[in-house]
Amino acid sequence: MKPFQPIHLLQLLLFTLLTLTLIFHTLFISIPTNLPTFLSSHPFLLLSLTWCLLITLLFYFSTRPRPVLLLDYACFKPHHDRKCSLEVAEYFVRRSRRFSTKSEEFMRGIYLKSGLGHETYAPPFIFQTDYEAKHSSAVMEAEEGMFTSIDSLFSKTSVDPSRIDVLVVTCGMFTPSPSLSSIIINRYNLRQDIKSFNLSGMGCSSGVASIDLAAKILSKDRSIKYALVVVTESISLNWYFGDNRSMLVTNCIFRVGCAAALVTNDPSARASAKMELVRALRTHHGADDPSYRAAFQEEDAEGEVGVALKKDLIRVAGEGLRAHVRVLAPRVLPLAQLVAYACHAAKAWASRARCGEARKDYVPDFTSAFEHICIHTGGKAVIESVAGLMKLGESVTEPARMTLHRFGNTSSSLVFYELAYYEAKGRVRRGDRMWMLAFGTGFKVCSLVWKAIDDLKGDCENPWNDCIHRYPLKAW
Repeated sequence: MKPFQPIHLLQLLLFTLLTLTLIFHTLFISIPTNLPTFLSSHPFLLLSLTWCLLITLLFYFSTRPRPVLLLDYACFKPHHDRKCSLEVAEYFVRRSRRFSTKSEEFMRGIYLKSGLGHETYAPPFIFQTDYEAKHSSAVMEAEEGMFTSIDSLFSKTSVDPSRIDVLVVTCGMFTPSPSLSSIIINRYNLRQDIKSFNLSGMGCSSGVASIDLAAKILSKDRSIKYALVVVTESISLNWYFGDNRSMLVTNCIFRVGCAAALVTNDPSARASAKMELVRALRTHHGADDPSYRAAFQEEDAEGEVGVALKKDLIRVAGEGLRAHVRVLAPRVLPLAQLVAYACHAAKAWASRARCGEARKDYVPDFTSAFEHICIHTGGKAVIESVAGLMKLGESVTEPARMTLHRFGNTSSSLVFYELAYYEAKGRVRRGDRMWMLAFGTGFKVCSLVWKAIDDLKGDCENPWNDCIHRYPLKAW
C-alpha cells in the first residue's frame, strides 16, 4: 500500500473548502455578527471547519522541510614529514628531470606569488625515491585522508557508524573502482540499505555541493536520519609533467586536504550540534563556452594530461559570482540593503535613459547579512578578485588568506579549513551567520548559509592548534 502523499492532502483540503463554500452560500446569505454563537447552533458547519483546520495543519507539518544540523566536522592534517616547502617542491621538480629550466623557473615564480607558505602538505609519492605516482599512491592518499577524518569525526560525535543512513563522497580528480564510497562502506561496515553517492569532476565547489545534496535528502525525509559527507581530493595522479604553463599552475597551488562532516535532521541533536543550515544555492554557468573551458582537463601537445587554468579564469569567476549574488542577495540581505539596491537600480535606469551613461554596479554590504564569510581559497588572485568585487576588507578575507598560506588550495575541502580557523580563533558566537562560498569547474558557484547554534569552541583535533598563535600574518 502506498503512503498517503501530501498532494492528496492538498486535494482533499481544496475539496473541503469548496464544499463548505457551497454549503455556506446555499444555507446562509450573510456572515453572522456573533460567529461563536452561530457556530454553536450549527454543529455540522463547526465540525466541517474543524476538519478543514486539521487537514491544513496536517498538510503543513507533512510538507515542512526538516531543519538540517551540522553535528560536527573534522579536517585531515597530514604528518609533519609531509610538509612541502619551496625547497621540497624544487627538489622534487629537479629530481624528476621532466621539466625544462624555463618551466622550473616559471613554477618557482608562481609559487612565490601564490600566497602559499612553507607548511602545506604534499602527497606521499613526492617523498619517495620513485617520483612516478601510481594508482596505489592515489589510493593511499585518499584512504589516509578519508579514514583519519572519519575516525576523528566518529570519535568527537560518539555516533556509531551503523546509524549512518546517507553517505556522500566527493573527489574531483580520482575515481577508482570500487568507488571511494564503497571503500568507506567496506572499512566501517556500514549498513546494507545505506544511500551512497559518489561525486566527481565538480572541482573545488563539490564540498559545498555535497553538503547541499545531503541536506536536500535529509530535509525531505520524515524519519530521523544521519548523513556522512566526506570531502577529499587526490592529486597524486594529477601532477602535471609537461611544459604547458597554464597546466603547471596546478602543481604550485594544489595541496593535500580532506574533511568529513556529519549532518542530521534529528531535532533532538540540536543541543549538541554546531550549526544549522539556513540556505543553499548552486548556480551553473556551463552553457557559456568560456566559463565551461575556464578550468579544463586535457592533453597538451606532447600528450601529457593536466588541468589547464585559462587566463580568463578570474574574469569568469567574477561574472559567475555576480550572477550568483543576484540570486542570493534578495534571500539573505536585510531590508535596508535591498532598498538601497533598488534605489541605485532606479537611478542607473534613469541615468541611462537621460544621457545614455551607465552607472557602476551597486555592491550591497554583505557583512550586514553575515558575521563570517568563508571565501574560496583558490589562490591569491582569486581571493583578491572576490574581495575587490564584493568590497570586502582584510578582516573579512583573513581566514581565506591564512588558510591558503597554511594549507594551500585543498580543493573541495577548503571551506572546512576556514571554518576550523574561525573556530580556533573563537570568533563564532551563538546566532552568528556564516557564508561559505566556493567555485568549481564547469563553471559553478555554490553557497551555504549557516547559523551558529552555540558558541563554536576549538577542540583538541583542530588542524590549526599548533600554529594558530602565529596567525594572522602581518605580510601575505
